[in-house]
Amino acid sequence: MYRNTTCGELRLADAGKEVTIAGWVQKARKMGGMTFVDVRDRYGITQVVFDSDDSQELFEAANRLGREYVVRITGKVRERESKNGNLPTGDIEITATALTVLNKSKVPPFTIEDNTDGGDDLRMKYRYLDLRRQCVKKNLELRHRMAFEIRRYLDSKGFLEIETPILVKSTPEGARDFVVPSRMNPGEFYALPQSPQLFKQLLMVSGYDRYFQIAKCFRDEDLRADRQPEFTQIDCEMSFVEQEDVIQMFEGLVKHIFKYVKGIDFTEPFPRMTWHDAMRLYGSDKPDLRFGMQFVEFTDLAKGHGFAVTDDAQLTVGILAKGCAGYSRKQIDELTEFVKRPQVGAKGLMWVKFEQDGSIKSSIGKFYTQEELKAWGERAGAEPGDMLLLMSGDAMKTRKQLCELRLELGNRLGLRDKEKFACLWVVDFPLFEWDDETQRYYAMHHPFTSPNPEDIPMLRTDTGNVRATAYDIVVNGTELGGGSIRIHDAELQNEMFELLGFTPERAREQFGFLMSAFQYGAPPHGGLALGFDRFVSILAGLDTIRDVIAFPKNNSGRDVMNESPSPIDPAQLEELKLELKIEK
Repeated sequence: MYRNTTCGELRLADAGKEVTIAGWVQKARKMGGMTFVDVRDRYGITQVVFDSDDSQELFEAANRLGREYVVRITGKVRERESKNGNLPTGDIEITATALTVLNKSKVPPFTIEDNTDGGDDLRMKYRYLDLRRQCVKKNLELRHRMAFEIRRYLDSKGFLEIETPILVKSTPEGARDFVVPSRMNPGEFYALPQSPQLFKQLLMVSGYDRYFQIAKCFRDEDLRADRQPEFTQIDCEMSFVEQEDVIQMFEGLVKHIFKYVKGIDFTEPFPRMTWHDAMRLYGSDKPDLRFGMQFVEFTDLAKGHGFAVTDDAQLTVGILAKGCAGYSRKQIDELTEFVKRPQVGAKGLMWVKFEQDGSIKSSIGKFYTQEELKAWGERAGAEPGDMLLLMSGDAMKTRKQLCELRLELGNRLGLRDKEKFACLWVVDFPLFEWDDETQRYYAMHHPFTSPNPEDIPMLRTDTGNVRATAYDIVVNGTELGGGSIRIHDAELQNEMFELLGFTPERAREQFGFLMSAFQYGAPPHGGLALGFDRFVSILAGLDTIRDVIAFPKNNSGRDVMNESPSPIDPAQLEELKLELKIEK
C-alpha cells in the first residue's frame, strides 16, 4: 500500500503509531537543523518533521522537495509542541523515518491555497491544479453529498431514476440548440437536449408515474454568473397530480436538503406570490425577500407639475432606503452612475431625503413643494433619516431598472446575507409573452405548459392575459427551479400550437411523436426541474455556479484548459459531408 492513513485523519490519540502517508507537498520550512513539510491530500494537511540529528540523509532529501512534489512518507506520530488550531490535525506531527519522491513537479503557476494569487483565467487554464485547493474540494464534496441525499429522498417517495437520451431531435423554439452532425445520416443532425422535457412526458404516458433524473442539459446561450452552456438539473415528473401536489412534493425536498446541509429547519410553508405581484412590488419574477424595499408607486402624485420626466412617464416608482438620508453627493452619484450602466439602462435617478430635523431635500425640489414631497414620504412610510430613490419611464422597463438598483442598494447596506435564506413560490405566470419584432406570441415556459383551467375560455379572446399553471421556486433572488402542469389533452395541445404560430405540418414535424403518444391515453401530469448547480452554489455561499462545476467554461463558452471549442480536421468534415462557410 502507498499509504495506511490520510493527511486529514490523524489525531492526538494516534500518538506513538507508525504511519505512512502519501500526498503533495504544500510547503516546506527550514528552521535550523529541522525541516517542516506540510503534506496535503484530499482529506487535509499533516505536518512532517525531518530532523538532521535523526538522519542527515533524510534531512537533505527533504530540503530538495519543491511545492506540489508527490511524496510517500513513513514516520511516527507525536504531539506537536506548537499546535495549530486552524488544522484538524494541528495537535500532531509525524517524525519522518522514510521519504520517497513519487513524482516531481514544476513550480505551479499560482499557489495551491484558499487565498491563492491566481486570477480566474489562470486558474481555469490550470483547472487540474485549482481543483487541489481545499475550498474547491469542499464545493465538489458538497455537490456529491447533495446528489446522494436527493436520490435517497426521491427514492423514498417512490420516484424511479431513468436516463433519457443525449442525442435528440432539434426543436428551435426557446434557447438555441447545440447540434451534432450524423455521419451515418449525411445532412441530418441531432441536438443536445435543452432538458429531458419531451421524454419525461412520454414516461408519464408509459405509466412510470414518478420519474427523476439528475440530468445534463445544454443550451447555446450567452453566459453569466449562474449560466453555463452545459448544466445539471434535478428533473422530475409525476402523473395524476395538480399544481399543489407538485409544489408540496418539491418544497419537501428543498426543505430536507436545507436541513441536511445547513441544519436549517423550515417549519412553515414557503410563501407564495403571483407573478404580477412580484413584478409590481419588486420588478422581478425572482424577488430577493431577505430584505424589504418594496416598490411604491407615485405616478398620480408626480404628474402635472411641469416636470417632463414624470409628466411623460407611464410610471413613477420608488424604493425607501431606511437610514440613508445621510448619503453624500458622491454616494448618490455612484448610484446614479450604476443605473446608467448599459446593463441597467436608466437615464437617471431622482431622490428625496427626509432629514432628521424634519426638512426635506430633493433633486426635484424645484418642481414640487415641501408639502407635496411630504405626501410622497407618507405614502412610502418614510421616517426622519430615510431617503426615497425614484425612477420614471415605461412601466415594465422602469420596474426592472429599479429592481437592479434595489439589489445594488441591498448589497451596499449588507442586507443580502449569504447565511440567511428566503424561499418563496412565484405562481400564476402568463402563459404567453408577446414579441414586438416577430408580431406573435411565444410560450413563456414551453409549448406543453397547461393554461389555468379557469382561463381556457380566454385562449382566443384574451390571449395575453391567460395564466399558466406554472410555478417557480426562488431562493435569495435566484430562480432555483420551475415547472408546470402539462397539457395532456391532444385537442388543447393542438390549439396551443396554433396560437404559437405552428402550422399542423410543423407541429407534427417537431413534436409528432409526443402528439401521437397523447392519442394512447396520456394521464394528467406535471413536474419541476431544480437547478442542481445553482442549489449547490446557494448552499455553499457562492456567487457563481462555475465554482461548483469541476471543469466549467468561461464567459465566452470556452474551456481554456482543453482549448475547446476548436477547429476539427478537414478529413472529419469530409466524412460528415460538411463544408464550412465562415464570414470574416
